[in-house]
Amino acid sequence: MIPVLTIVGATASGKSAFAVKAASALGGEVVSADSMQVYKYMDIGTAKVTEDEMQGIPHHLIDVLEPDDDCNVTRFVSMAETAIEDIASRGKLPVICGGTGLYIDSLLKGAAFEDDSCDEAYREKLRTMAEEKGNEYLHSLLTEVDPVAAEKIHFNNVKRVIRALEFHHVTGRSITTQKENTVNIKYKSFIIGMERDRELLYANIDIRVDKMVEQGLFDEVKMLLNKGVNPRSNSMQGIGYREVIWYFHGKCTKDEAIRLIKRNSRRYAKRQITWFGANDSIRWINPSDDAAVDDILQIASDELRN
Repeated sequence: MIPVLTIVGATASGKSAFAVKAASALGGEVVSADSMQVYKYMDIGTAKVTEDEMQGIPHHLIDVLEPDDDCNVTRFVSMAETAIEDIASRGKLPVICGGTGLYIDSLLKGAAFEDDSCDEAYREKLRTMAEEKGNEYLHSLLTEVDPVAAEKIHFNNVKRVIRALEFHHVTGRSITTQKENTVNIKYKSFIIGMERDRELLYANIDIRVDKMVEQGLFDEVKMLLNKGVNPRSNSMQGIGYREVIWYFHGKCTKDEAIRLIKRNSRRYAKRQITWFGANDSIRWINPSDDAAVDDILQIASDELRN
């Protein structure tokens, strides 16, 4: 199996900086496991790692798709596997870094996904239904046809609710059952989680959002819309983009949009913490503890290279 180091954690927890440090110390290259940083032109709202922040460490799966492209888990796993094999073939250590738990679990656990479970017209119908009747109504439809998935997916996670409904509509089966399908595991992974005090994490999120606004988040969204990017595309449903679109459509004030970005980012962080918290194999550290960082990287190096 190919050895890989995996860095996970909530948004604004310090994953990107830690991944660069780990890759530098262990002779690695970073593979982004972020569902938004794959998109070109979407830099500010995704807190995309900059060239300076990369510190010369090669990064993969960043700026590889157009904003109107659909980055689903199947596509991510395929791209990530290609990147990992390339990195390993050159004697480097693949360092997977991201907070999209489904993507990371699917890659490391070898989850099998079906490519034919899509119906774009039905998906668009569900999007319209969510806008007109609300998230809770859409979630109630999922409860009727797939109560197991409904129990696991929050009603405000419209993207996942729609995907579960679409999968059931096309296949007649639960997406939860499908996710439990596994194939052979290809990687020997050492997983490090970024552990932050909850109040400090939330404060960091608020600071990050204020910085995004100062850097031109609203102008970035306007630029994307002017380029013809569909406001209903998956990329534009990301936190920070959809709230600004609501503002442009007159559904809220600018201050309200900023407040919603902060609130939704904190809620997303909470879901990430819950997701990764269920994985007993993750070694949690505070990335600001230099001694702990040095120790965990040495342990990771020893385990992955043996």
